[in-house]
Formats: sequence, structure tokens, C-alpha cells
Amino acid sequence: MKSKNLILWMAALILSIASRVTDAAGTEIDRTRLPIPQPAPAPVTALLPEDVELPTPWEVRAPEGAPNVVIILLDDIGFGAPSPFGGPVSMPTLQQLADTGISYNRFHTIALCAPTRAALKSGRNHHRVNMGSIPEIATGYAGNTTVVPNNAAPIAEILRQNGYNTGAFGKWHETPGRETTAAGPQTRWPTRQGFEKFYGFIGAEENMYEPSLHDGVTVIDFPDKPGYHLLEDMTDQAISWVRQQQGLRPDKPFFIYYSSAGSHSPHQVASEWIERYRGKFDQGWDVTREKTHRDQIALGVVPKGTQLPPKPASVPDWNDLSDDQRQIFARQAEVFAAFTEYADYQAGRLLEAIDDLGELDNTLVFYISGDNGTSSEGNQTGHWNWGHFLNGVPETTEEQLEYLDEWGGPTTYAHMAVGWAIAFDAPFAFTKQVAGDFGGTRNGTVVHWPSGIKAKGELREQFTHVIDVVPTILEATGIPEPEMVDGVTQIPIQGTSMMYSFDNANAPERHTTQYFEVVGNRGLYQDGWLARTTVKLPWESEKMNSVAADDGWELYNTLADFSLTNNLADEYPERLVSMKATFMKEAVANQVLPLDDRLLERLLPSVAGRPTMMGERTELDLYPGSWDLVEDSILSFKNVSSSVIADLSVSKDLKADGVIIAQGSRFGGWSFYIEDGYPCYTYNNLGDLVTVKSKRRLPPGDSEMRLDIDYDGGGAGKGALMKLSVNGKVMATERLESTVASRFSIDEGTDVGMDRGSPVIQRQLNDRRFSAFNGTINKVTLAIYPD
Repeated sequence: MKSKNLILWMAALILSIASRVTDAAGTEIDRTRLPIPQPAPAPVTALLPEDVELPTPWEVRAPEGAPNVVIILLDDIGFGAPSPFGGPVSMPTLQQLADTGISYNRFHTIALCAPTRAALKSGRNHHRVNMGSIPEIATGYAGNTTVVPNNAAPIAEILRQNGYNTGAFGKWHETPGRETTAAGPQTRWPTRQGFEKFYGFIGAEENMYEPSLHDGVTVIDFPDKPGYHLLEDMTDQAISWVRQQQGLRPDKPFFIYYSSAGSHSPHQVASEWIERYRGKFDQGWDVTREKTHRDQIALGVVPKGTQLPPKPASVPDWNDLSDDQRQIFARQAEVFAAFTEYADYQAGRLLEAIDDLGELDNTLVFYISGDNGTSSEGNQTGHWNWGHFLNGVPETTEEQLEYLDEWGGPTTYAHMAVGWAIAFDAPFAFTKQVAGDFGGTRNGTVVHWPSGIKAKGELREQFTHVIDVVPTILEATGIPEPEMVDGVTQIPIQGTSMMYSFDNANAPERHTTQYFEVVGNRGLYQDGWLARTTVKLPWESEKMNSVAADDGWELYNTLADFSLTNNLADEYPERLVSMKATFMKEAVANQVLPLDDRLLERLLPSVAGRPTMMGERTELDLYPGSWDLVEDSILSFKNVSSSVIADLSVSKDLKADGVIIAQGSRFGGWSFYIEDGYPCYTYNNLGDLVTVKSKRRLPPGDSEMRLDIDYDGGGAGKGALMKLSVNGKVMATERLESTVASRFSIDEGTDVGMDRGSPVIQRQLNDRRFSAFNGTINKVTLAIYPD
């Protein structure tokens, strides 16, 4: 016992010494408390400057030799999609890194995007940092508020305060919608979470051709150039930033968080990339899944003897589909694969730029090929307009055939059918959102660091998890875990460094226990075993099991059963009981409870119990310059009677035209505008446009334009009567047979004075960008009339 205590004492002493190093001037600094305070200047007693030695300028520097760090995170790409892990999607950048780095075939994410991102950047479990789900379905319970706390500083902030330059590019998705306006708070924006530079989008997804973007906290317009695509744009920005940073301070390491939008819906990519996959999925999802399974075994990323679990019964056999369905679904996979390869190509451009700077060898790269499993949120048919899914509206085969040639282009907001998600998650049975299945949580990952890893082209089979990335970075850079940041005591990092496995393929795994949970689907990994229960599959309407009954638990020996095919619950009941108890212990410790298995219902804040900026307000005034206000930050116009009142001024020599206010996008929303002098209002019901238009032009001078919606009531998504008035006189009425029930748009918000992003009315009104209004908007008032 004495020798054990001595060893622990010596380890603590070494850690204490390592965390207190000296700077260039010889001053001891403590990296466990951030920010590192600037030392007090030495007293000066001499009168003249020439009698005083000039002090060395003080700055915090990274530890000597600390590597640059790059995290590449793709989106909604399952274990069985990337070619380096046996999949049918060519990913040469990932393959090149795998050939000269190490690949992890048991690396795990959270089964949903925002939770993965919060865990990745904090090193803590997702509920522990309040990101139990995504901001769009957050609740009021701790663990699910999606309000990231200040006692779990993200890795970007730790690195920044230790002498790194930091930049984030692409998708963010960690800020509640109500916090994304000029009213703030901006605490949970990228530039307040450790990143000195941010260029990308704040929400869950984005239109690749007409995105809503931010540079820092400022709303910006996407570049107006032919052939624009967001992935190219964000990569250009990342390359420009790192070139500037290294040109100015080559002695200073950088951290880049490159968070690609590929391949989350909408699946959008140029036709020349889609053509690469023309006909390559005509054999269907069943054959693709089986071939991937064989290729994975042949490649060695899946053990020999691994069985392919049965496909869920609710997913049809490819051979049972009609010819039209097979044509549509094959096209869906072609677009997804093309989008994924394009995302890999753009990530490669960034790494090539770093290599050109001579920095790639000393850059620790984590390439995580997905933030969860492949998305099955296209349901049984996929969608040309994914807004239909968000509002529970099915699409017909005939409707999809009309958009077949446009699939993946700017007039579609595409997603694919669940059969492809199952195929691209091979060799597993389930998908994204299913937290107890590795099809939802296992993503092929490559770590590349030539200066720090001797092994090349090798496979690592230790259980690893997204929370392990932060402690790995800290160990690699020589930076200790901070105990206090900005005066706030920090909760412990929960991940385990992966560095022990870098040059030892046979090292015993150190991350031995890990819980999983997303919208009620849950499980526990412990010493090679997995206990799990699935409440509901994302594409099915009926629940498989109940949270209240705590039933449906299964047990798998993952070391002997890679694909989770053989349920051993009946053979080892005591082990299952013990693991269920451990899950509950972890759930209590990590703020997982209460378990909430609702999904789309929680899109409505009033149903989810999620606070909004508006609260109980029923009226809101907006002014020009109000742009990209997401739905959780303004009054909700869904399932309620409402009014839009615009106070305008138009000079006598001007024929007014342009958008006064618009909410949403070409795929769903509404727009209040003037065309050729005539006041108009268009309601875009997920692609179906209904317009009410005045028969008289707007008179010059001051005017009030008003649009009233008299909602039928009786539930969500019902009809309404639209009434357009000018200066108190009714000019036109029009009937809406149905309305949008849940969400106009995930990515595009409300704009005053123009319609940024994609136009709600699906066309331009004038030669001014975004159909900007040419008169004066004094004020726009929104009002709702709840029952």
C-alpha cells in the first residue's frame, strides 16, 4: 500500500511540475488556471531609459513543439459509406490519410449531430454539457436545454488561451435559436467558444447554393458568383485564414475545426460530381449492403466471420419496388455519394494547403467520417423537399419523378430513402438516432500525425469515443487539463486520451465504460459488452418499446459480435441486470434523466417546454436590417391567426417593388412584397405557392400594407383565409386549404427589406440582389392571435 501511495504521489508531483512551466522570460506560468495572468513588471528605480534593460514582451506561447491540430468532421455519413472502410463512396483524401496514419474501426459518436459536436469539443458526455439532443428540439430539463455551460470550456478556448490561433469553418449547430439574433447573448457563438475566426452557418443544415452565412457574429451574403457551392466557399475561407496565420506567425500553432455540411440534407452537389456515380447504385440497397459487408471483411476493417444482421422488416426489399421507385431511389444514392465524395475532396484541398505551408507533418489531424450514422430521416421514400418530412407530409412517386432530373440541384432540398441509410451503415442494422446500435454511433476515423505517430497504414481496434479527442489533443500538445477558466471551476474531462494506442496496436483499451442516449434510444458499453434498448426507429410510426416500461433490453458481446447480430440477453440475465443498473447510475451522474422519446413533436417550443425569445408576447416590431431571424427567435405564425402590418413610404416618382418581409425559403415560408407596384403576399406551403394580389398599385407617399390570416383552427396544419388590405381597404382575399404545421425552414429565417438566401416566391422581383425593396420601410409589425 505504501508503494502504491508513493507512486500516486509521484504522479501528482510530475503533473504539477508539467503544468507549471516557464515562459520565454523565465517566469513560471500555471496552465491549469486560464487565462494565464501576465506577471507583474519588475520595479524600475533608474531615472533614464538607457539605464534600464528593456523587458522582453510577454505573451502566452504554446508548449515547445506543440503540433497544429485539425479536426475534420463530416455529417450524416455512416460506417459503411466511405471507401477506406469498405464502402462504395470514393473518399481519396480519407484514404490517403489512412495509408500514412492509423484508422480506428471502433470509434463512436452520439447518434445525433449537435450532441456529437458538443462532446467532441468539450471532452465531456453530451448531456453533461446540456446537449442531449439538438437545439431545434431542446426541452427545459438540464441535460437537454442545449445551453452549453461555462464550466466545461471547449478545446478551442483551452488552446487559444495557451498560445494557439483558432478558426472554425462550416457547420456549428450548438447555439439555441433564440440566442442567434442581435439581442444575444452571444456566449454560445463560435467566437465566444474559443474561436478567433468563424465562417459558416449556425444551425443544423444549410442550402449549398443559397446559404445563410455568418462571419463571426455578422450576417453576411454568400458570394455572388456562378457555380457557387458552400463547401468550396468554406474551404476557400479556411485556406485563406491558415495561410495568413502562418505567413504572419509561423512560430505559432493553429487549431482548425473544419465542420463540413456534407452529407447532411439537403444533398446538393454539381451535376458533374453526380455523373461519376451514374448507374452505380442501380443494383439497389440490398445488394449494395451485402457487397459492402463482404468488402469490409476483405479489407480487414470488419473481423472475419462477422454476420450481416437482418434488415429491419419495415424496409422493403429492392426487388419488391416498382420500376419508377427503383429509378428514383438509385438517383438518391447517386446524389448522396457524389455529395460525400465532394466533401472529401474539399477537405483534401485544405490539407493540401497546409502541406504546401510545410506544416502537415506536425499537424495532428482527426478525420471523423460522420457525426453519427447515415440519416434515415428521409423515411421510406426520400424527399425532393425535406421540409415535407419535418411537417409529416408524404411525397408520392409521381411527384418525385417530376424532380428526378433536378435532384441535387438548387430547386431540390433532397434526402434519400431509409433503405440507403441501412446500406450505408453496414454491417449494422440501424441508423442515426438509434443510440444503442453501432449503426447510429460508429464512424470510421483516421488519425494522422507524421511527426508524432510512427505507425503507418495500421488499424486500431480499441473502443474509442468522441469525448476522447480533447484529452488526446491535450496530451499531444503538452497542455494540462484546466481546473479553472475565466474564474469558473471546471468539471472534469470525461474522455480518455487515445495516444496510448498510437504506436501500440495491441494496447488494452482504456475507455471501458460509455453510455449512449438520444430521444429515449439508449445503451451502455462496458468491457466489450453492449446492453441496449430501442424505443423507436426514426422511420417507423409505432414504438418498439416503452421508456415507462423500461423494456426491450438486449445484450451483445461486441468483441465476438462486431455487427450486433446475436442477442445474448437470455443467456446472461445477471450481466444484463448489472449493466442496466450501471446505465442508470451513468444517467443520473450525466443529467440524462428524464428520458424524453418525442422527436418531431418537440419542434414546437410550446410542446417541448423550450423557452423562446418571444415568451408570451403576441406582437413584434421589426425594422430594416433585421436578417436571418430563425423561427425560435420571433413569433410563430403556425397554427394561429396572424397579421403582418407594414408601414411604408414611397416617393412619387418611384414605382415600388421588392420584398418587404419574408420568412423561410423556396421550399417553405411566406413573403410580403410589391411587384410592379402591386402589393402581394405569397404563402409557400412546402413548394406549393398560393398568392393573394391587390388589383391596384400602391399609391405614392405613406401607406399601410396589411395581411391577415384567419386560421380555421381544429388542429395543426389546417386551412386559413388570407386577406390583403392597403390603407384600411380590403384589396383581395384568397383561401389556403392547408398550412405548414411545424416548421417553415431549418436553415433560412426572416428578413426585412429583402429575401436573403433562396426566394420564398422562387424567383427574383427585380435586378437588385435578393429582390431588395426600393422604397422606405418604416416598420413591420407581426401579430398573432392565440385562442
